[in-house]
Amino acid sequence: MRLLLACLSLFALASPATAQITAQTPQVIATLPHDTDAFTQGLFWHDGQLIETTGQYGESRLRVIDPDTGIARTEHTLSQRYFGEGSVVLDDRIYWISWMAGEAFVFDSESFEPVETFTYSGQGWGLTTDGTHLVMSDGSPQIVFRNPSDFTIDRVLTVFFNGRPLAQINELEWVNGEIWANIWQTRWIVRINPQTGAVVGAIDLETLVPAELRYNRDHVANGVAYDAQTGRLFVTGKNWPVLYEIALPAPRPDTTAEPTP
Repeated sequence: MRLLLACLSLFALASPATAQITAQTPQVIATLPHDTDAFTQGLFWHDGQLIETTGQYGESRLRVIDPDTGIARTEHTLSQRYFGEGSVVLDDRIYWISWMAGEAFVFDSESFEPVETFTYSGQGWGLTTDGTHLVMSDGSPQIVFRNPSDFTIDRVLTVFFNGRPLAQINELEWVNGEIWANIWQTRWIVRINPQTGAVVGAIDLETLVPAELRYNRDHVANGVAYDAQTGRLFVTGKNWPVLYEIALPAPRPDTTAEPTP
């Protein structure tokens, strides 16, 4: 198993010292179909179905997916001037952020009709929720906790790996009191302590990357969905032909560094 430190060195963040970070390789429970046209930006579980948001100008969609078939039951497409990013549901409202436009779109989670739009400064990348706040990334080492009623920032969390800020934080999911985050252009998911910002573990998705996309730095792992009622976990990637239901074995420390993502 390769150490997360190796891939983080690509961002010039790694320390010469080896960090005691636990790494896990997932076990595949089920392999499900996924739309290869979906440039996955957000993924979450709601009322027995997967909801996915996709990116690219003119192709950004909010999709309600049957997890067994991969077929979208409902779709909403953004205007061509928006590049869709992460999404989450909170209090019967779906929040969907955009990349460069500084706008967040809110939909009714039952009808999927637009409700309102918020504006914000900077970029939008990933989105999840702790049950009270909207938790948002922008590609920097900072994750912000926003008030869902007006999108104002209540708290800022800086993410650290081995004592140094960790950038490229992308799609987010709240799992058992932790923030899980895909790291852009890598195969890694990091597990973040939401109180301290420290990376406390990592999940290596190398064995799940489709062979035909293994050397494509854009079509990387992105998308984590967690069903809190059953404990089921789902992961996929940008334009991947598959979506996996996974389980994680007990973590173990990894201290072997290799300079590859």
